[in-house]
Amino acid sequence: MDEKDFEMLRILNETRNITRASEQLYMTQSALSKRIKTIEKELNITIFIRSRQGIRFTPAGEMVLEYCSAAAREMEQMRRNLDSLQTEVSGTLNAGISINFAKYKLPDILADYHKNYPKVNLHITTGQSRNLYRQMLDGTLDIAVLRGEYSWDGIQFLLSQENICMICKEEYRDTPLSDYLYISHKTDSTQTAMIAHWLHENGLSPNTNGFCVDSITTCLEMVKRGLGWALLPEIALEDFDGCIRPCTFENGEPFARRTYIFCQKESIHLPQVQAFMEALKMNRQGGYYGTSGNTAGNA
Repeated sequence: MDEKDFEMLRILNETRNITRASEQLYMTQSALSKRIKTIEKELNITIFIRSRQGIRFTPAGEMVLEYCSAAAREMEQMRRNLDSLQTEVSGTLNAGISINFAKYKLPDILADYHKNYPKVNLHITTGQSRNLYRQMLDGTLDIAVLRGEYSWDGIQFLLSQENICMICKEEYRDTPLSDYLYISHKTDSTQTAMIAHWLHENGLSPNTNGFCVDSITTCLEMVKRGLGWALLPEIALEDFDGCIRPCTFENGEPFARRTYIFCQKESIHLPQVQAFMEALKMNRQGGYYGTSGNTAGNA
């Protein structure tokens, strides 16, 4: 068996379907089936059985998967260690970027990074911070940009801090918040708790006279159309021309959202990871640290 076999078994495990696996591997189904039979003969086992629902790995097949996954990780680590010995920045970079940072900041960062380090093989995953955090914990990612507070024993830097703002259309600037719809959005548990705390301090409830959408973008578009008001981070408000009021809590502390760089202890020694971290820090110079103007006290 070799690395191609590792990849073949990984894709078979993900798809559980010979047809879809062969398409992803750019192989014919007959060639794929022939290779599987060769491995089964070599190991003297049956790797999987076929059913109406697709394929199902046998206990022996599951054991083969585990060993192949471990071997693939060892091979990848070997390549990375060899890459780190090179004088020119190259190799593979596995980075996870939160959705909002990816949308508003990442394109410019990646453009500059690729221009400066064209030999780096970039694998960028975007998603919810909580999902990327789990990938950092299992070692899938070298480095990640996460929004919110997460426990981490590796390398961590504060990348930026931005205000959470109350926003509405300009025509509703002086309308009491309790008089029209509150449009909330899904976020992580820590941020949800902070939002609930701010609402409570202002005599408001997230469960009355409002509704919840699945993303900041949708939330912002609804506010633009005058459907209600919302609490959104500054990173999303660059093109919003309505009323924007940074929020504070009763004790005077700003209602803020922090964004961090997380990095694996082992990966920090890789030149391509170091270069990416520096690119992120350079972007911080023109980052989003706070909106000037009147603070929305408790309203």
